[in-house]
Amino acid sequence: MTVAAPRRARFPLLRALRRQPLAAVPIAFLLLVVVASVFARQLAPYAPDAFDLPNRLSGPTARHLLGADELGRDVLSRLLYGGVRALVGILEAVLTATVVAVPLGILAGYLGGTFDRVVSWLTDLVLAIPAIILVLVVLTVFPGNSHAAMIAFGLLVAPGFARVVRGVTLPLREADFVSAARVAGVSEARIMTRHILPGVTRTAIVQASLVAANSLLFAVALGFLGLTATPGEAEWGQIVAGAAQQISVQPWLLVPSGGLIALMALALVLFGNALRDAAADLGASAEPPAVTTEPPATPNTARPQAPDALFSVRNLTVAFSQRGRDTVIVDGVSFDVHAGETVGLVGESGAGKSVTALAALRLLARGGRITAGQVLFEGRDLVPLDDRTFDTLRGSALGLISQEPLSSLDPAFTIGSQLGELVRLHDRVRGHANRERCAELLRLVQLREPERVLRSYPHELSGGMAQRVAIALALAGRPQLLVADEPTTALDVTVQKEILALLRQLQRDTGMAVLIVTHNLGVVADICDRVIVLYAGQVFEDAEVYALFDRPLNPYTLGLMGANPANARPGQPLTVIPGRVPPPGTWPAHCRFSPRCAYVQDRCLAAPVPLVEVAAQHDSRCVRAAEFAVVNPTTVTGRDAALTAQEVP
Repeated sequence: MTVAAPRRARFPLLRALRRQPLAAVPIAFLLLVVVASVFARQLAPYAPDAFDLPNRLSGPTARHLLGADELGRDVLSRLLYGGVRALVGILEAVLTATVVAVPLGILAGYLGGTFDRVVSWLTDLVLAIPAIILVLVVLTVFPGNSHAAMIAFGLLVAPGFARVVRGVTLPLREADFVSAARVAGVSEARIMTRHILPGVTRTAIVQASLVAANSLLFAVALGFLGLTATPGEAEWGQIVAGAAQQISVQPWLLVPSGGLIALMALALVLFGNALRDAAADLGASAEPPAVTTEPPATPNTARPQAPDALFSVRNLTVAFSQRGRDTVIVDGVSFDVHAGETVGLVGESGAGKSVTALAALRLLARGGRITAGQVLFEGRDLVPLDDRTFDTLRGSALGLISQEPLSSLDPAFTIGSQLGELVRLHDRVRGHANRERCAELLRLVQLREPERVLRSYPHELSGGMAQRVAIALALAGRPQLLVADEPTTALDVTVQKEILALLRQLQRDTGMAVLIVTHNLGVVADICDRVIVLYAGQVFEDAEVYALFDRPLNPYTLGLMGANPANARPGQPLTVIPGRVPPPGTWPAHCRFSPRCAYVQDRCLAAPVPLVEVAAQHDSRCVRAAEFAVVNPTTVTGRDAALTAQEVP
């Protein structure tokens, strides 16, 4: 069942601002100041330099509503005439800081590496120098030029602004919807402008409001010191300076000028907060694993690469760096995926399944890298390819369905906008043809009323609908290999069955290969042709799905099957594997499963255990695998039991 998307307002941000309870007062005040300043000639009761000596230093009267200064000049008129200059200074500083800080912060956070380090070094350098000193240098070159001074102020506050934007960009760079866009073939520049920029907008708004308030105070300070205004000029800083000189005679003069500036600064900050919350309403929207030490190398022997394989991973080793030390997460993993075949990577959490798949797609979290091995697509090694060349394979050759369907969709855009972006990229069509292709993709994943779905935002979809949309996004470039990372984890059992049936149907219709990452044996039994069992970063068993379920040749696989809920007996506790997967850096030098294995012997603890072919197309990493091939100690009923568990709600 699809959800009808509500009609979109023509000016959604204004409507969102109206819903903010504290927005009306600062907005009304700022609008009043802006309008009064712009139309000062028409609204001011007097010229800014008109003298009324008989009423000098008077308080509020009918003739002078906010009083008169030491020369009898009307305070209200002078504040109105000086407003434009203050507002222009604020605008100059905010625009300068935003234009410099936002792109610089996004680039530093997204690109990282040397560029990030250089930006951080320059930021520290600028922040270490007092702003007033640099502004005084600028005013020496451009005497009395307030525009130069405010632009210089904007440049000086931009580094701190950029550092905040960089901090927000770092987690966004690892978000699933960014990874999905990258795999779909979207360029890095477009990802930064379309997906990262909306994510930092709320923070940028708050920072811009703080810059606005500080720039107002800075502009007033420069005028107060006479650096950007001449004595007696109708400028807010000079008005405050004149009132300060007369504080002992007429303290009232500081009230309208000082009060206006304080209220302006407060209103700018409150307006920024309201704008931030309104932007959040419109969206009604991973840290790398801790690593410590490097484990000892373990021999890995696998069958040679199949010559007709579409996708092959050979002796893949992935390490994460922390504090200058590398820790291996995936150790010598090898497997093949043929055209039209579905291969499952299965194992407990922490076994290395997702890292293996993401490494092949170059989507490792920061600090992770491939240290050894090959990733071959149609016989071509992808590991040494530069980013530009690898980008040509994303979307068209390699597709991705991420683990969380909603997190793989950008909350700031409608489904039609996100799907249309990929259709434009791969099919080079726009307008009506683009919309038709988007609707066709949604119909392909069996979504009813595709037009309504295209108008919807991700939060308006159910989990099953969001997963179907994620599949449609992955299919937009017609990939030859689809990597599905836990595609049914966040779904209920009924929806899981629908998604698995959809994947099988799509595979039959398109002929694509599927690499599915899961911990659910029911999913493996239902959809896979071949199974790769991973444990502690290594392949422990590799077999065809029927062979694996009918005669598993590894104690770890036996343990996984024994823990299948379908094997539970009334009144008896469910079988579990004792202990847990050891974290990277603490793996034993011998068999990594030995501390948890019910069949462990002394020879299991003597040396690292290689992966060997025990039967035809059936590999196992166990010194007793040949014994299991003769007498299988499991009482598991095999693939039928796994399928039964998959079907139980």
